[in-house]
Amino acid sequence: MNGKVNGLSKVRIVTDSTADIPVEDRERLGIEMVPLKVHFGNETYIDAVTIQSQRFYELLAESSALPTTSQPSPVDFLDMYKKILAEEPDAQIISVHLSAAMSGTYQSAVLAKSLLEEQADITIIDSKSASYGFGLLVVAAAEAAQAGKTKEECLELIHHNRENTGLFFLVDTLEFLQKGGRIGKAAAFLGSLLNIKPILSIDDEGEVTSIEKARGQKKAMARIVELLKEGGYADKEVKVIIAHAHSVPAAEELSSLIKSHFQVKHLSYTSIGPVIGTHTGPGTVAVFMLPV
Repeated sequence: MNGKVNGLSKVRIVTDSTADIPVEDRERLGIEMVPLKVHFGNETYIDAVTIQSQRFYELLAESSALPTTSQPSPVDFLDMYKKILAEEPDAQIISVHLSAAMSGTYQSAVLAKSLLEEQADITIIDSKSASYGFGLLVVAAAEAAQAGKTKEECLELIHHNRENTGLFFLVDTLEFLQKGGRIGKAAAFLGSLLNIKPILSIDDEGEVTSIEKARGQKKAMARIVELLKEGGYADKEVKVIIAHAHSVPAAEELSSLIKSHFQVKHLSYTSIGPVIGTHTGPGTVAVFMLPV
């Protein structure tokens, strides 16, 4: 391979497993993925490689202790960047990762880049998001790269989409976010009372934030629809991805609601993978919406 498209250096997209991009999409678009790890006691699994969502939620139900997660090392990223450069020496790499406020994954990528500074054109991006909140950015950038867009055009698209993606999620219980240190104890306590469902999102700093609370899942989903309308998505054609953690009925209920209120040009589903699922727990459902 000469690493060029129409005489231009080829743009290559790298992400990590927490983007929750289905494997068929990664393969179709040539997206490279550096995985995180999940630990159940003494057993270590590689996210989206040696353990997939269904098996993870089975293990979670069987386990008396919560699993833990760990980020890739700088060497993991270094090996990935070297692999790409061995295939295409003049490749331009865009590496998009889980919010730096949630994980050291982004910092590992930055350190790996510093070891290749003189040899490679690599841009590392803190998505300030999680799951398909940035999986959506990665897929759009990979589609643009495949269509022959320049690196600058791909980066511009990532930043534009990051600013324009609406995302909300509901968890069955805040126990997992609380124990993982991803949300405050007070919010976890309130969420356990009287079937109160906190509506969560990710703020501009890339941290999980509680938007408001609703009584029961149906009211929470209806409120998410209202919040998306307030966000200006009702008068535009939109692309929608529903992500769920072993909760197909909830995902279908939310998608049905979304389709009845918005001009949905594209709707698809993805599973919340093992690493994100460790922190959100089973039963989580999320919506990611982007104007098209």
